Amino acid sequence: MQEPTFLILTALAAGPQHGYGVIADVEGISGGQVRLRAGTLYAAFDRLQTEGLITEDREEIVDGRVRRYYKLTGDGATRLAAEVERMHRHARAATVRLRVLGSGGAA
Repeated sequence: MQEPTFLILTALAAGPQHGYGVIADVEGISGGQVRLRAGTLYAAFDRLQTEGLITEDREEIVDGRVRRYYKLTGDGATRLAAEVERMHRHARAATVRLRVLGSGGAA
């Protein structure tokens, strides 16, 4: 799973959000390292909806414009949880190897 997809799903795991909310949340989660553009986000929303990982939750009219909210589906939560576990396994392996490197380093 690509990092932007992971972060979008993570943002939506907190509850339904509209596009700008997801953009802001992703930036916050990533410590400012990932800044999604609207076009990129909405293309990802389309793909994630097609994959059944997110769905539209509701629409609101704000200042005469439609604001769509998206939410994580059950399949999306399952996929996110699997990705979190995969990342944990990789991080544990890296941690073990770094400990070995630190304890067996050259003098």
